[in-house]
Amino acid sequence: MKLFQRKPIAAESDRLLVRVLGGGDLIMLAIGAVIGAGIFGAIGSAAAGQVDAAGHVIRVGAGPALVLSFVLAAAACAFAGLCYAELASMIPQAGSAYAYSYATLGEIVAWIIGWDLILEYAVGNVAVAISWSDYFKSLVGDWVTMPVWLTTGYRTALLSPDPAVHGLLRTVPHIAGIPLLINLPAFTIVMLITWLLLLGVRESARVNNILVVVKLLVLGLFIVMGSQHINTANYHPFAPGGFKGIGQGAAIVFFAYIGFDAISTAAEETRNPQRNLPIGILGGLAICTVIYIIVGVVLTGMVPSSALGSAADPLAYALKATGLTSIARIVSLGAVFSLSAVLLVFQYGQPRIFFAMARDGLLPQWAAKVHPKRRIPHITTLVTGLFVATWALIGDAGETYDLTNIGTLFAFVLVCVGVMVLRRKEPDRPRPFRVPFVNAVGVIGAALCLYLMKDLPGVTWIRFVVWLAIGGVLYALYGYRHSVLRTGREVMTESLE
Repeated sequence: MKLFQRKPIAAESDRLLVRVLGGGDLIMLAIGAVIGAGIFGAIGSAAAGQVDAAGHVIRVGAGPALVLSFVLAAAACAFAGLCYAELASMIPQAGSAYAYSYATLGEIVAWIIGWDLILEYAVGNVAVAISWSDYFKSLVGDWVTMPVWLTTGYRTALLSPDPAVHGLLRTVPHIAGIPLLINLPAFTIVMLITWLLLLGVRESARVNNILVVVKLLVLGLFIVMGSQHINTANYHPFAPGGFKGIGQGAAIVFFAYIGFDAISTAAEETRNPQRNLPIGILGGLAICTVIYIIVGVVLTGMVPSSALGSAADPLAYALKATGLTSIARIVSLGAVFSLSAVLLVFQYGQPRIFFAMARDGLLPQWAAKVHPKRRIPHITTLVTGLFVATWALIGDAGETYDLTNIGTLFAFVLVCVGVMVLRRKEPDRPRPFRVPFVNAVGVIGAALCLYLMKDLPGVTWIRFVVWLAIGGVLYALYGYRHSVLRTGREVMTESLE
């Protein structure tokens, strides 16, 4: 069937983007993306659970067994990461799981996963921007009083179980009867990151390396100081929500790990991608997993896990609760730097998904334009920046975590399946990195990801299906008719000076 026509694997891309990143840069990008909103934000909801504005339980808390949630999520990512590494070394092209699916499962599956990745990156960065804003407010709160209506998104107030926050809808300024509730800091940081990305890849990578060093130092400080204030009584009961709580905790802390997918979007800007992409993906994932587990142990030992659910800045909250107020300020400052790095990597990745799809004719040609001097997809970088910044103005972090996770897990399932399919379709093709026991790894990886998807809230599934349905309509109206693989036409990718 033409819908499942596969794109031939090319040894080299069109070389429109410049190869400037090494293995060390990729590991730093991985740490920059993976250690962020998951550990500075979602970790509190995973430990304590989550309820909606009406008091209904959305998810059960994992409690101190949060560390097992991290292990479960890391296991799913490890299996998927192995599959990513093999495909990334064979298909060193921008596009991540989209490019891999196009080469293994066909065009219609590639479109689905590409449309899914757009959701993953856009919604994920909304959550990160909101978490950044929360830590920024915690940092400057002692010196600057910012109006609540300028630092709280409309959806955040609407969905909050806190009556005081919910009451903002009545007390803030109104325009045409609509409450004026916007998150200005979240909007501002996204636009600043977008400006930085427009300067070029090498400049962005240098800034990311600095931000990663800062975040690692801050997390080291949290671990050292927090470990001196552990109360072992807080570890009991260890798993108040049972295995269900551990599974649901894993489903949300999975948000912490999705950044390694962004590394594969850098394939066309990486030197020796066959060697360096597996190093970046697997090395970054291993380092981040160890850090997450240690932080989880310290955090749940400092304060009762049930108290973390209402904290927008759980690490700073735990430090303040144990009297380490000055250290909490330093951690808040570190979180601001850390989350800036996550925004940088995610905002770097999403335009390259657009670029890859547009180059294949599945999206309009303007999305495939490359700046003649900086050699970056500048139009999509600006468009995605404006889109994410606008959504962050009014969005809520909690509901965006789940949407991001379901999109990422779905992508991981297809990558795990794709590596097995390609082994059967093209067994003799050179593989610079080979997944050991590929069938077992692929099946287990896909099964673990499906298991974590099962534990996401029902409303998230509904929104995900609606998003895919919208994508299906767009593919039928545009992508199917303009596909380069099907029509043979050429997409203009060069921008004029």
